[in-house]
Amino acid sequence: MSESIEKKEMEKAYNPAEAESKWYAFWSEKGYFTPQIDKNKKPWVCIMPPPNVTGALHQGHALFVGVQDAMTRYHRMLGEPTLWLPGSDHAGISGETVVEKLLLQQEKKTKNDLGREEFLKRVWVWMDEYRDVIVRQMEVLGASADWTRLAFTMDPPRQRAVRVAFKRLFDAGLIYRASRIVNWDPKSLTVISDLEVEMEAETGSLWFIRYPVKGEADRYVTVATTRPETMLGDTGVAVSPSDERYADLVGKTLILPLVGREIPIVADEGVDASFGTGAVKTTPGHDPLDFEIGQRHNLPVINIFNPDATVNENGGKYSGLDRFVARKQVVADLEAGGYMVKIEPHLHNVPYSERSGVPVEPLVREQWWVKVAPLAQPALEAAYDGRVKFVPERFKKIYTDWMENIHDWAVSRQLFWGHRIPVWFCDACGHVQATEEEKLDACEKCGSTDKIWQDPDVLDTWFSSGMWPFTTLGWPDQTEDLEYFYPGSVMETGYEIIFLWVARMIMFGMHFMGEVPFHTVYLNGIIRDEKGAKMSKSKGNVINPLENVKEFGSDALRYTLLTSSTPGVDTKLSLTRLADSRNFANKLWNATRFIHLSGLENLAYQAPVLQPDMPLADRWIISRYYEVVGNVTRLIEQYQFGEAGRALYDFLWGEFCDWYIEVSKLRLNSTDPATKQAAQQVLVGVLEGGFRLLHPFMPFVTEELWHNLPHQGESIMVAAWPQVTAQVDREAITQFEAVQEVIKGIRNAKSEAKVESKRVAAIIAVRPELKALFESEADTLIRLAGIEADKLEIVEDTQLPEAPRQAISFVTSGATVYLPLSGMVDLAVERARLVKEIEEARKEIEKGEKTLSNSNFVDRAPAAVVAKEREKLAASVEKLARLEARLADLGA
Repeated sequence: MSESIEKKEMEKAYNPAEAESKWYAFWSEKGYFTPQIDKNKKPWVCIMPPPNVTGALHQGHALFVGVQDAMTRYHRMLGEPTLWLPGSDHAGISGETVVEKLLLQQEKKTKNDLGREEFLKRVWVWMDEYRDVIVRQMEVLGASADWTRLAFTMDPPRQRAVRVAFKRLFDAGLIYRASRIVNWDPKSLTVISDLEVEMEAETGSLWFIRYPVKGEADRYVTVATTRPETMLGDTGVAVSPSDERYADLVGKTLILPLVGREIPIVADEGVDASFGTGAVKTTPGHDPLDFEIGQRHNLPVINIFNPDATVNENGGKYSGLDRFVARKQVVADLEAGGYMVKIEPHLHNVPYSERSGVPVEPLVREQWWVKVAPLAQPALEAAYDGRVKFVPERFKKIYTDWMENIHDWAVSRQLFWGHRIPVWFCDACGHVQATEEEKLDACEKCGSTDKIWQDPDVLDTWFSSGMWPFTTLGWPDQTEDLEYFYPGSVMETGYEIIFLWVARMIMFGMHFMGEVPFHTVYLNGIIRDEKGAKMSKSKGNVINPLENVKEFGSDALRYTLLTSSTPGVDTKLSLTRLADSRNFANKLWNATRFIHLSGLENLAYQAPVLQPDMPLADRWIISRYYEVVGNVTRLIEQYQFGEAGRALYDFLWGEFCDWYIEVSKLRLNSTDPATKQAAQQVLVGVLEGGFRLLHPFMPFVTEELWHNLPHQGESIMVAAWPQVTAQVDREAITQFEAVQEVIKGIRNAKSEAKVESKRVAAIIAVRPELKALFESEADTLIRLAGIEADKLEIVEDTQLPEAPRQAISFVTSGATVYLPLSGMVDLAVERARLVKEIEEARKEIEKGEKTLSNSNFVDRAPAAVVAKEREKLAASVEKLARLEARLADLGA
């Protein structure tokens, strides 16, 4: 149904805050965010990466909302049942840390002072309060997610799903318990995964220590280490089997300095003979490589650290010292005892916990592990055979390389907050069992009820997140949502969590559902400041998105992020670009208001349709609109949102506002009603279609403006995506561009001569076949170029007896233009300008000749492309001849 508009005047300026609150409430009340299941249509599904409840909204959130909402709105306008399913993440370590800090600040207590049950009550109170905050913030950004399906990684349905998944993996032998070296965070007091460790290059020291050989006076083996305090846990020294320096020592015994422990010398292929002295002190309890060496040679594992990284009772007199204090004391004692050979500065990587920011301590602990290889193989094959595609494609190799070399996953964490591991131990009979139930009443083997207890650890937060694409749809129950909306379509997330999350979603999706969870992985980059630096509070360069929305409007922030971003590449954000985007919204407002003021009350909506008898400008703008519809649609389908958004900016501002509206003003002021209405019909049709194209990028301002134009339907959000309905009139585009080129040239020439505001005389010498075109567009030339109406002369270039002197001139592809500005032009300046243009024309010719002399290009490029290059070269040659002739006319 076509709707005209009420006779009411638009406000002079756009008010983003007012429009945003009004239209978001309208969309929500109408239920547009919630898709209807239609078995006759294939749905489009995007499962939202659940933001941490602990985090305030940052630019990364704003980017993912912008990208995912743009995709969602686009597919909704295509008429597809579109589900963008939102949620939030319980945040594991981060969640526990936030509440523990508050507890310490407010009550001077730790979580252990409260105990598990009471502490978890506090966490839930905090989560319930702040879980909605992130939702409200996303609504401010226009997120059209289906809030009726909002999920939380720790809500009851997700808790049950995690227990079911764990038990199935446990029963299948894919989850097991083992003592291995792990990354221990001594501040958070939990294991963290390899992917949560950040290596930082630091200049430290390399200490060379000599270990006495037992029974051989004055004979020593010198080892080199970056961590001398760990020698307290040494149980061997390893050398390379091929290292002749130590061949006679393999199998002998050393005396560990400061401790007196006897330790063997072993030969192991894992030793790099070129590092240090080639002899490696082996501490199986505190180094991953040493642990492997120790396993191969049955070396004892001695743990010398408490959970908080202070030295324990195995460290003897150093017991109770912080690890770094112990390091200084050990070094001092080694020097005093004559064991220190030398100390050298050494640049090396130190592992830090990305969660707490403190150095990680490798420890051997008994943990629950997921046997990853059987899960990884199907997920690997899905990438190789194209069932899962990556945008950008280069990330496919990054993903497959990692999956080819994946290690088992330590999934237990020593926290209170999280999914409690659903494993119960029976002290009566020693039985261990996993259960889908929240609580176990009796041992399934012996029936004991009072000797059973649950594992105190919780699961890595990425375990529940890895199941997100199907648990949010009701798994393990066979729900209607799960049947219809799984698998999803696109997973959009940051490239930095491709291993932490994307890989695990694909593995779990394949294992539990038998299908990949999505067909496309779209990876964005990190938002940086305008200089490319990572934003941080310490640098003072954080750009707060909520403050941006207040100052510039939600659409401006969304548009800036979308048009600044390229898949897989970090994005630079600046306040200048935000201001430019706000100006774009204001430009659209002013353009709509101008058209609105022309009187649209009786105008019915009509899609832009090309007619051969239309004025040239109409045929041009409609043809360009058709081209933009095709280009923007193609770019969005290719996930090139930045290119699509910029194409819309160039069209709506650079062509529609700056050119077509200006051209149409003559007809809008016509006394003939039919002439005026024809202009209005094209203005409205093209702008309304442009707003629909722009809606995924700037939803609020487009909805507001759409309602100020004749349109079809009750909301632009559910209006149909524009379609190309006819062939483009390429001749109209070429002809109008020829006129544009002349107008631009006259404007530039007047600007250089400092006479922008004056109307001037102009002689336009055109190719004979273009004379009728330029004569028909005389009014356009007069109005837009600022030419005196009675001083415009259009002649065929073959009929111009001689070039006017004392005039500025320039050459376009179809004409030579002379502006007789007697008394207002400096001949020396004009000569210099012509020389510059001649140089540029020669460069174009050189470039074209080089291209066409390349046999690879000529033989392999499409014929149309080669022909176009030849046409460009011929035009450049002709242009050069004209410029040189004009320079000669000036007496140069």
